[in-house]
Amino acid sequence: MMSSTENEGFLDEVGALPADEPEWVDDVTTQPVLAVVGRPNVGKSTLVNRIIGRREAVVEDVPGVTRDRVAYDALWNGRRFTVLDTGGWEVDATGRAAQIAAQAEVAAQTADAVALVVDARVGATVEDRAVAKVLQRSGKPVLVIANKVDDERVEADAMELWSLGLGQPYPVSALHGRGSGDLLDAVLAILPEAPADRDPIGGPRRVALVGRPNVGKSSLLNRLTGETRSVVDSVAGTTVDPVDSMVELGGESWRFIDTAGLRRRVSHASGTEYYASLRTASALDAAEVAVVLIDATESIAEQDQRVITMVIEAGRACVLVFNKWDLLDEDRRLKLEKEIDWELRRIKWALRVNVSALTGRSVDKLAPALRTALEGWEQRVPTGRLNQWLGELVAATPPPVRGGRQPKILFATQAGTRPPRFVVFSTGFLEAGYRRFIERRLREDFGFTGSPVGVSVRVREKRSRKK
Repeated sequence: MMSSTENEGFLDEVGALPADEPEWVDDVTTQPVLAVVGRPNVGKSTLVNRIIGRREAVVEDVPGVTRDRVAYDALWNGRRFTVLDTGGWEVDATGRAAQIAAQAEVAAQTADAVALVVDARVGATVEDRAVAKVLQRSGKPVLVIANKVDDERVEADAMELWSLGLGQPYPVSALHGRGSGDLLDAVLAILPEAPADRDPIGGPRRVALVGRPNVGKSSLLNRLTGETRSVVDSVAGTTVDPVDSMVELGGESWRFIDTAGLRRRVSHASGTEYYASLRTASALDAAEVAVVLIDATESIAEQDQRVITMVIEAGRACVLVFNKWDLLDEDRRLKLEKEIDWELRRIKWALRVNVSALTGRSVDKLAPALRTALEGWEQRVPTGRLNQWLGELVAATPPPVRGGRQPKILFATQAGTRPPRFVVFSTGFLEAGYRRFIERRLREDFGFTGSPVGVSVRVREKRSRKK
């Protein structure tokens, strides 16, 4: 994995995306796409991090860390393009390895150009030659990238990759950045032209699909997209990188981000799990609404609570989706209702949808729930109406006396949306219970369905009159 110093040096060379620009600037369907393919553990994800100029793809010195095809935005010489990181491509793979290979093959078919990564120190293997023949038949522009050329001694070995029949090999060191500039120039040369600047406002709404491991997130995403977009396996933790997909749902496009299952404690994770947890948190920050997937066949666990806490703390709109509903009998449904009433009482404002990713039951109800949650997330109450409402509320239920004095509420304002935030100005401290009372009444009278609501207090002491 790249050190932070090495990565910063490359950022100076390449130029990262502007800090004030949203992370999800473009739809992968509206800019040229480069698919990065190759055998397991040849350094594809490290190369992707080099190309995009930041550490996004999960990298570990173990084959098979990347399992799905994952899209990242890249910028070079004023041109934007999308990089698809893929799992290791093994021609004769079976089981889960076959699914991962299929993901890479689909990426190569749908991309505008392909980068075949080969370990220059090993040379062209039987698998590399088989992949090269597949790419030759595809008719797509192909770059052969001889990776792990850390010094001049290995460059001669890289030239042997002419034998693949795909043209000039480009010697690079993804780990150290050697040759990366020439490679990026070659990438732009084979990609179709695309506008350098796009309007970041608008576009598909961004949905983070989160939950503890093995609750069916990838299965639900595959059901929504109508294709095997994410690798599904009975082993928990199959998804490591966030996987994003364009989904047509309810007559509009949505950008869904499938994420790694969040573990009990990030501090207890190591290696792949640790970095995957960081990527999941980043995906949640980049989203507008979170779909929290819960396994309806199992009791609501501490891990489910932790996921919900992350969503609330991130200030995202939220929809609770209970999966595997087709497997519930009447006894389990009654027990689950009691669990929801008690365990999820702090998030009663979230919309709830009961689905089956396996059979497709009620997945069409997800789009209306997402729209409602986003409306609540972006809702604004006019200041005049808010203060008229607040005056009536305080007259009926004044704040409790504290320290022998009753604080007087002066006025309130909505400080922001996405999520809604309110500031109440008073002459004294308001108890947490009274703030919760204000929040509850705000929801009862104005809605904010599916969105967290923040209520803070600013104390303004009465000014004494000058004599």
